[in-house]
Amino acid sequence: MSRFPLRVLAAGAASAFALAAQAQSAPPAPASSASSASTNPPALPAGDGTPPPDSKTLNAVVVSAKRLDEARNKLSPETGSSVYRFDKEDIAALPQGDNTALNQVLLQAPGVTQDSFGQLHVRGDHANLQYRINGVIVPEPISGFGQMLDTRFADQVSLITGALPAQYGYRTAGIIDIRTKGAAAAGEDEETPPKPFGGEIGTVIGSHGDREVNAQVQGTAGRLSYYLSGSFIENNLGIENPTGSRNAIHDHTDQGKAFGMLSYLIDPDQRVSFVFGNANNRFEIPNRPGLTPAFTLDGAVAPSSASLNASQREKTDFQILSYQNKVSSTLDYQVSLFHRTSRIDYNPDPIGDLVYNGVASNIMRSNEAYGMQADASYALNGSHTLRSGLFVQYEHAIVNNTSSVFPAGADGNQTSGAPFSITDNGTLGGTTMGFYLQDEWKATDKLTVNYGARYDHVNTVVSEQQLSPRLGLTYELSHATRLHAGYARYFTPPPTELIDTTLVAAFQGTTNALPSGANTSVRSERSNYFDLGISHQATRNLTLGLDAYYRDVRHLQDEGQFGNALIFSSFNYARGRIYGLEGTANYRQGNFGAYANLALSRAMAKGIESGQFNFSADELAYIANNWVHLDHDQTVSGSFGASYLWRGTQFSGDALFGSGLRNGFANTTHLPGYFQVNVGVAHTFDAPVIGKLKTRFSIVNLFDRSYALRDGTGIGVGAPQYAPRRSFYLALSKPF
Repeated sequence: MSRFPLRVLAAGAASAFALAAQAQSAPPAPASSASSASTNPPALPAGDGTPPPDSKTLNAVVVSAKRLDEARNKLSPETGSSVYRFDKEDIAALPQGDNTALNQVLLQAPGVTQDSFGQLHVRGDHANLQYRINGVIVPEPISGFGQMLDTRFADQVSLITGALPAQYGYRTAGIIDIRTKGAAAAGEDEETPPKPFGGEIGTVIGSHGDREVNAQVQGTAGRLSYYLSGSFIENNLGIENPTGSRNAIHDHTDQGKAFGMLSYLIDPDQRVSFVFGNANNRFEIPNRPGLTPAFTLDGAVAPSSASLNASQREKTDFQILSYQNKVSSTLDYQVSLFHRTSRIDYNPDPIGDLVYNGVASNIMRSNEAYGMQADASYALNGSHTLRSGLFVQYEHAIVNNTSSVFPAGADGNQTSGAPFSITDNGTLGGTTMGFYLQDEWKATDKLTVNYGARYDHVNTVVSEQQLSPRLGLTYELSHATRLHAGYARYFTPPPTELIDTTLVAAFQGTTNALPSGANTSVRSERSNYFDLGISHQATRNLTLGLDAYYRDVRHLQDEGQFGNALIFSSFNYARGRIYGLEGTANYRQGNFGAYANLALSRAMAKGIESGQFNFSADELAYIANNWVHLDHDQTVSGSFGASYLWRGTQFSGDALFGSGLRNGFANTTHLPGYFQVNVGVAHTFDAPVIGKLKTRFSIVNLFDRSYALRDGTGIGVGAPQYAPRRSFYLALSKPF
């Protein structure tokens, strides 16, 4: 069948928007998998005359799993929202296939902007993304640059944005819901029963000393299905290069990731599943050559800025235990328990950080979260489906910071070459609770309305709460045109793991004195979100879409890297205005598909009202009296791509365009625009002895464009970061 990366469903539309074609010549599959059972041909006797396996029993397990998958999907309405889907075939059609990092996959959706450290911004928001696995919230890790989740274990990735239904809270710029391969292990398609055992092992080699090994195993044993994957990566470009050169200095990384999913069918209507994951990533902090020391250390010779040896380690693991029950044809529910630990350790160059920055800090941040999520759906009648749910989470955060600094005078200048240490440790606990109730009303054959509300309460450095109404609708203007609209009141608590507990007074009179003494506690963001969109099937092969949004915000949350460590801290603007327009065009015919997304965005804010100690007096005064661009505001963003299958070989390419993120004093200017093209070719060989062998060759940044994602200036921006120069990758994998 032809498959296409990125299926775009406006407000849960049933038609798929094809974007780039992949292998095979059969007609494209529908956007959602059918849930009915398939009839298998009669089993033949084995060669030794023994009876065939009980295929009916196996099919019963397949049918039960599919029915429960359909029931779980019914727990998550999308009415009024914009939904962009990538299934495993869509991902395979990208130039790097399932070796593509998750953030790079999501950049192919409209309104998604890239940033340094692998960060994403959706519709002018800073991060504020919620990750779910099989519908269950995964508590967010401490932000850094090592991605916790791997694309390889995803059966489908959905990005849900816009005016979200009442089910979704806390992180609302976008919901990234990953359906794991193990969740669908009851059968890869309608006709084929699941394999008892199978998998794939592979390797990737490429530029910047890139070496990777990965493995996947999945199968079934009666009512038990499982999927396990793991990867290990090392290269010499772990963090973006702070210079525009081809190779970074001191930028080695080792990254290990593991994921597992176990699912057991208790009976045809009950299932228990266990999902777990782990990421252990080590990074060298890249160096900038040619810098001049700003401070003097007694008895030491200042090392070259190209030979510093700072590093950072990031560890995250999570576990999710879920029980699902399809009580009747009208009632479904799922209850999940979850746990997550996350930790970052920054180790400075003890001499280099002192003489270049005036401070060398050993920083450890850790956060542990555990809680419960419950969701239920009840079909009241043919027109009304009620949904409700509960979420409870407790977090405990620890910050240990031991800093070496020099004494300084009132003017901030160093007064002695003998450093001394300051210990600034802190702990923080917090609870988050939420409840929602909503009704999906099929008012007519053409009009569906989803209305409801959620109540949330958070208690960390502050105690806050909000009742948030939601309204979404879809209307079929014709068989080819669908309109969606929505309103959402949002309540966004500050990420507990990013709340800065710095004791400002402890660093007064040192070379690490902060610009201001004010430090109001970070507050929850409150906003009104409006969304309106239309999708139109212009021809049999061409689909067009247009979406507009506007958000009015109080206590707008943003994040910045204010210290030498590559760790972010939250702060608030008093007010914010974010609005934009997104257009999509998608074409497919036979084995060819192409797509183009273009987004216009404006994200403005005024007045710093928390974390003021990170800002200079002139910056605070300017922002208090002027609307300023957010540092991640990019006026124009675009993504483009195409794929073609020719005689079993897939050719694919994609491109990103951006007008540049903000920089300069108070974000008053922006970086130059950029345009990057990636290409790939993939073919599966069927060799006589070894059988199937998958091969893929890809080139990232084909035209070797050197462009800066950040230049080290702007609100909350640290060192410069440049996009990778032209890079080559060869991937080999052997299914079994």
